[in-house]
Amino acid sequence: MGKSVLTSALAIVVITAVFGFGYPLVMTGFAQVAFKSQANGSLVKVDGKVVGSKLAAQAFTSPRYFHERPSAVSYNAAGTSFANLGPTSPDPVKNVAAAAKAILALEGPYNPGLTIHDIPVDAVTTSASGIDPDISPAYARLQAARIAAVRHLPVATVQHLIAQSTVGRSWGFFGEPGVNVLELNLALDKESV
Repeated sequence: MGKSVLTSALAIVVITAVFGFGYPLVMTGFAQVAFKSQANGSLVKVDGKVVGSKLAAQAFTSPRYFHERPSAVSYNAAGTSFANLGPTSPDPVKNVAAAAKAILALEGPYNPGLTIHDIPVDAVTTSASGIDPDISPAYARLQAARIAAVRHLPVATVQHLIAQSTVGRSWGFFGEPGVNVLELNLALDKESV
């Protein structure tokens, strides 16, 4: 029995060393060599200063910028979560109605005839993580008239930036096309300079 205990203890030590320390170190080293940007959080820098990440949304509240999806976690990347509201809860309906009312108030003056039926779903619902950095091209186009008016740019210029920033489906068939809000707003800032 003593030999079995010793063998088991040795196996635990070896397996812990290999899979608890060795494997993570090898994978971290590989990621730093092969995928350095992604391994370090896909940080976006402007003039050497980190302004955000391609992977996490941040709150843009100024009418000069494209706005992101609503967030259940106030864009806190340290505590990502979905709203966790069930189908029998009245809160999702209230949240969507409040978000739609806010969008109609913000975008309505720039989009005559805008109704609740014209608002894309991602403009009024949270994502699964609460920090999805992308919006649909439809939501970006809805905001184009406001951005153009506030920044005194031609709408065609803003629409061109949206088209340039739109990324298709992953591998041609996964997901939906999207627009990274941070990258689009940075492109917008460059255009307005």
